[in-house]
Amino acid sequence: MKPKTKGITAAVLGTALGAGGLAFVAMPASADDKPALPQVSAEDLVQSVAKAKPGAFDGTLKVSNDLGLPALGNAVPGASALNMDSAHIFTDGAGKSRLAVTQGASQQTVVHDGTTVWDYSSKTNTATKVTIPADVAQQKGAGSEKTADPLTASTELLAKVRESSTVSVDGTASVAGRAAYELVLTPKPTERTLLREIRVAVDSQTRMPLRVSVLSNGTATPALEVAFTEIEFTQQPADLFTFTPPKGAKVQEKTPTIDQQHKDLAEQAKQDVKVVGDGWDTVVTGKVPADALNAAPKQQSGREGRGGNTDPKALLARFAKKVNGAWGSGYLVTTKVGSAVLTDDGRFAAGAVPEQVLYEALGQK
Repeated sequence: MKPKTKGITAAVLGTALGAGGLAFVAMPASADDKPALPQVSAEDLVQSVAKAKPGAFDGTLKVSNDLGLPALGNAVPGASALNMDSAHIFTDGAGKSRLAVTQGASQQTVVHDGTTVWDYSSKTNTATKVTIPADVAQQKGAGSEKTADPLTASTELLAKVRESSTVSVDGTASVAGRAAYELVLTPKPTERTLLREIRVAVDSQTRMPLRVSVLSNGTATPALEVAFTEIEFTQQPADLFTFTPPKGAKVQEKTPTIDQQHKDLAEQAKQDVKVVGDGWDTVVTGKVPADALNAAPKQQSGREGRGGNTDPKALLARFAKKVNGAWGSGYLVTTKVGSAVLTDDGRFAAGAVPEQVLYEALGQK
């Protein structure tokens, strides 16, 4: 669901227009009352989100999901992130950030100071220090992928699906103690998608999204919701954006380099990936390298939970449905908000769409 882009990651969430002319004069509201805010058109609200610059803040995020994902355990890297207890985000509004993700008794901390990114796991007491090359560090947002506020991706979402959506403002809400407008994106009737609507609670002052809810067809509650439970827009102490590994931590240092082999692989991946359709029923197709699909399981090496000992075919056979058609045969994985097919010969198709739309995309030359 990332129309006209070349990636499989579902992007959902964003930031806002400065003044415009909507002075904030919200009246105090009780916990049970929706805040009273000046009326705003859906188009103006979308524009303001796209242009917003909320600046420095610290906030606590909560992720709730009812996606209908198969029980993967630790077999797939990153799958457990959807079950995190909470995430605390700090940013100075100028490129420095700190992210602390709590899961049970363990915590992962990622700190980006502009030239260096630290990634620390309390569970294993290990830290990775990545030094960003000077020429790369000068690029906007370089090295900040891990520490980016998940909600900021809504800017891209709004830009990509607004033309294929009915956009409206459905009243107001109070999120993390702040007054917000409820922006609703609904796919037009021509869109073939599993999604019913996406709701974005937009802060009335900063125009930063405070909550994003994804609702699928046939459900009354969100299949996925990312929301701030607490947030404060204020300057952050400089020491938050420095990191010193705890005593006894194992530290690995890296400096990213891009050699010709990496460039060739990136170019090949770019050529192999194709986007079929646009809007809500976009499908991304491509081909998985044969060595990745046929990788033999590796021996345990103290890296459980990172996918280092996973046999891809055995994993597919465990949680996916075997399917076939004019396009070939393979495995189908479905959730409430999307589906994906991996064929026996290594092709894939994925999107927030019913399986038939995937099969049609696989059949296109």
